[in-house]
Amino acid sequence: MANYQAAKRLVLEYYDALEKAAPGDAENVLNRYTGENYWMRSVYPFRELHGQEAVAGTVWEPLKKSLGRMQRRMDIFIAGTNELGGEQWVMSMGHFMGLFDTDFLGIRHTRKMASLRYAEFNCVENGKIVQTGLFLDLIGLMIQAGENPLPPSTGQYFIYPGPRMHDGLLFADAPEEEGVKTLETVNFMVEDLDRINRSGSLEPPSAEELARSWDENMIWYGPGGIGAAYTIPRYVEQHSGPFRRGLGDKTFNGHVCRFAEGNFACFFGWPNLTNRNIGGFLGLPAGAAPADMQVVDVYCRRGDKLSENWVLIDLPWWLKQQGLDIFDRTARICNPD
Repeated sequence: MANYQAAKRLVLEYYDALEKAAPGDAENVLNRYTGENYWMRSVYPFRELHGQEAVAGTVWEPLKKSLGRMQRRMDIFIAGTNELGGEQWVMSMGHFMGLFDTDFLGIRHTRKMASLRYAEFNCVENGKIVQTGLFLDLIGLMIQAGENPLPPSTGQYFIYPGPRMHDGLLFADAPEEEGVKTLETVNFMVEDLDRINRSGSLEPPSAEELARSWDENMIWYGPGGIGAAYTIPRYVEQHSGPFRRGLGDKTFNGHVCRFAEGNFACFFGWPNLTNRNIGGFLGLPAGAAPADMQVVDVYCRRGDKLSENWVLIDLPWWLKQQGLDIFDRTARICNPD
């Protein structure tokens, strides 16, 4: 049985030190816990950052200044071996909660509590974090600030809960066989969806097809701009249908990291998907250029079916590739000073 205790302990200590540090001390924390050639993949406008100074100055210092007294409130914490590359990774998912007291990326502060949804993947080698994938639901933060940059969403956005059974924090290692079952279920579903993509069909999978891997009362927690959906029929109506009919030329590009522990699994790609906006998705008109999507999926399995799925999509980057910078546009309209 694989042992992930050292990797989990390192990441938890790093989280604790980063939370306690003043904004200007973030680089010192990174220097203690990350490796010499440390780098980060993140959402637009951060994208790829190399070195502790760049990561601290671009991400953590501005975020900690904007969300005062920021807490990391984890709903899921798991570790595993990447089935694609063999490295050890630790993933946590939840919200950064704080007092939104300073503008962030041109988003006007509210002086009220805000919860920024995140998923963070840390690769651990030789006692150091060597690379990170940090994904943030920035449109969700904009919605909380009253600055929704998109038309009304097909699903319902809110501050999403963690797993229904409140069992997502795996500080002790879970039995290996449970993770194997979870990953097999997720991989079956991924292969099913890739088959549909390759067929060129613009129709969503049927409820019967989805039920091969999904519980009938599944919950899909999508990003701000799309929202969440409950049950297979509503998922088809409120996300899968609009997604498939509004996007053409879909290509699955694979994942950087994919692993499972216990009843939970996760992956991210760089990018996962390439597609072309043929009109209607997010309530927007068509765009001629193909665009990449960075996507995070975190799954919960109950029995032999997937019951919950937390999804982050870097929609700001997908839109930026089509000529729309939602941060610049929103700031010029709502926060011109």
